[in-house]
Amino acid sequence: MGNKKIGVMTGGGDCPGLNAVIRAVVKTAIRKYDYEVVGFRDGYRGLVKNDYMPLTERNVSGILDRGGTILGSSNRDNPFKFLIEKNGQFEERDMSERVIENISIHEIDAMVFIGGDGTLTSARDFYNMGVNAVGVPKTIDNDLSYTETTFGFATAVDTATDAIDKLHSTAESHHRVMILEVMGRSAGWIALHAGIAGGADVILIPEIPYKLDNVVKSLQRRKNLGKSFSIVVVAEGAKPEGGDIVVSKIVENSPDPVRLGGIGNKVGSDIETIMGIETRVTVLGHLQRGGRTNAADRVLSTRYGVAAVDLVHAEKFGQMVCLKGSEISSVSIADAVGTIKNVDVDGELIRTAKSVGIEFGAE
Repeated sequence: MGNKKIGVMTGGGDCPGLNAVIRAVVKTAIRKYDYEVVGFRDGYRGLVKNDYMPLTERNVSGILDRGGTILGSSNRDNPFKFLIEKNGQFEERDMSERVIENISIHEIDAMVFIGGDGTLTSARDFYNMGVNAVGVPKTIDNDLSYTETTFGFATAVDTATDAIDKLHSTAESHHRVMILEVMGRSAGWIALHAGIAGGADVILIPEIPYKLDNVVKSLQRRKNLGKSFSIVVVAEGAKPEGGDIVVSKIVENSPDPVRLGGIGNKVGSDIETIMGIETRVTVLGHLQRGGRTNAADRVLSTRYGVAAVDLVHAEKFGQMVCLKGSEISSVSIADAVGTIKNVDVDGELIRTAKSVGIEFGAE
């Protein structure tokens, strides 16, 4: 590919490191290959509506550490089931051909799709329709298969760990049980990493359904040993053995309508009722998505962005950049999507946590 043009978009929920990827794509494309770059605003909505902006070294200057994305994002727009308002009612319409038409209008030779499972599933479908697609894996949940780590995860863990550190002092002062609910959907990576890093006493994750009696027993043991407070980290997708996840709301007309939330309050209320000990709940929510991108994510995002452009130049389309061990590699987008990467309940990380006394609420 000679003097070509690359399109780039960011889809799904926002995530620390998105701007760092955009910056790396633009700088590599321009400096290394003399390509032009066009960015589409607000995820797939921009590709459907042809809402775009030229991306130059000037307008990506100073964004390396910034959270969010200068292109904007959306987790509600599926181009294959795009919502169109007609007479006050919304109806789904397949706008994939419109997307391909807009890509053609700009004479774009390849698209870099930056996103999680939903965004990359559509990228796979566009590749099958003839679009020269390259994917970059993004999610704070770290639940995408075929990559060691997704960018945004390390910053989210830092945010959660900082919260645990702060909760320690107030828990100790007031002799309370402090519950911290973190994101992660059906994977417990954030809870597990932050819980270990923050010195949590109990970690509840989706992969290990908990028994309330076991949680209470572990907290009671601490109390009997003279420990006047405890820290419990709960992943939003955690659930009791034989029970269900807690859903905060259903968002109609969303590709992923189920919004988790509330398990922290349930666990806190149950503990307070049984033990009679004062319990407080903190829900981090979108704090985990915001703020400055940490150093680890800046480096990983930059590596991913450079590798994505290298794949474009090598015309290796239908691939997603990934981290294998310590090396950047690539894998078929088709292989990467659709399979959630969960915590290995028999893995070294769980064994490490148990070795230092962290309880998971199971036998």
